[in-house]
Amino acid sequence: MSKEFHFNYAKKRYIFFACITLIALILPFIRINDTQLFLLSFDKSRVDLFFTKFDMQELYLLPFLFITLFLTIFFLTTLAGRVWCGWSCPQTIFRTVFRDLIQAKILKIRKNIQNKQNEPQGQMFKRTLAVAIWCVLALIIAANFLWYFVPPFEFLAYISEPSEHKILLAFWFGIAAWLVYDVVILKENFCIYVCPYARVQSVMFDSDTIQVIYNQKRGGVIYEGKEKFKKPKEEGALCTGCEACVRICPTHIDIRKGMQLECINCLECHDACSKVMGHFNERSLIEWRSINSIKEQKKVKILRFRTVAYLVILSCVLVAGFFMSGKKENMLLNINRTSELYRVLEQNEVENSYVFLVQNTQNKEHAFYFEIDDKNIEISRPSKPFNLKAGAKQRIIVTLKSKNKNTSDKDLLKHISIRAFAIDEPTISVQRQSTFIYPKR
Repeated sequence: MSKEFHFNYAKKRYIFFACITLIALILPFIRINDTQLFLLSFDKSRVDLFFTKFDMQELYLLPFLFITLFLTIFFLTTLAGRVWCGWSCPQTIFRTVFRDLIQAKILKIRKNIQNKQNEPQGQMFKRTLAVAIWCVLALIIAANFLWYFVPPFEFLAYISEPSEHKILLAFWFGIAAWLVYDVVILKENFCIYVCPYARVQSVMFDSDTIQVIYNQKRGGVIYEGKEKFKKPKEEGALCTGCEACVRICPTHIDIRKGMQLECINCLECHDACSKVMGHFNERSLIEWRSINSIKEQKKVKILRFRTVAYLVILSCVLVAGFFMSGKKENMLLNINRTSELYRVLEQNEVENSYVFLVQNTQNKEHAFYFEIDDKNIEISRPSKPFNLKAGAKQRIIVTLKSKNKNTSDKDLLKHISIRAFAIDEPTISVQRQSTFIYPKR
């Protein structure tokens, strides 16, 4: 067989799957300054993003994250079809592990990995053992998923006290049970009937989108209306009618019919055809190209209006997200006025009361205090700095006092700037705007 015409996408996919799996497993354990690459902790009301800790009140970056995610998927779909489904989707990876690794390679339940149409029969012990192995893996996968919501070491500590963390255990076993049902029973029906991505992909396709395409010019016409020819009738058609491409398809379709909703771009059919055509020193009749590139016998047109537009929009969102991430504050301060806005003292001094919610977002304890930009207004309460531990928040009643008088018949509203800062590290500070009211005469 000529190696020049035999391209094995399956091996590339297996390597890619292994890399994705290792990255997903290792990432939660990589911590810099006690933060993960990504962590959405409801328990601690915080988000870790790119090793930077954000409080739930600082979630202005999440919209940029979701917009970036969706734009990237749209861009990849417009450029290369359902490449996500065949090369990165967890569903595809899980089914490959269960079917190709556990059933075929380890337990030898499937005698021929080239035939994915027929489910194994008999061998009840081995089939049960395969499900048992997958159950263990499902628990590990479910735990790995939860590590992006509960840090790994905390997760292990929590499950060691099951009576105290019943909700976490319910999520863990629930996700694992779904993974067992999905991989063992639902199988590729998830891709065909459940996954919404399959329903919207065709809207993003055009004639220059890279797809898995059977080349009728070289192979010949297989379907003419409802009639099917096992071997094409045209003279010089290269398709042998072996149907290796059909037997190996995990979603049970015949790619020779043309683009179909069920195709997940796994390119298994390409590999099967490539092996057969290799005996004739011909390349595969099933190609990963665009419709226009096959018709015009040219290279795939990657830079076109749609792809360029997505790249421009994606770049703008990334730049905006980068600048927004640079605005992260060193501490948090929310100011609310109390129901008793102000009062006049005997010495004609005016007091205004506020409720400050202060949070220390740093990794160590600091002493905090405030200052006002108006010299005529002083802080009467609290009288001294207060300490906050790392990550702690505290509600404080703050009273401001002024000796200035208001001689008009209306309340006088004075805009002030309040700065909260760490005594031991003044660079940790934040400013907020508020008002001070001088009552009418």
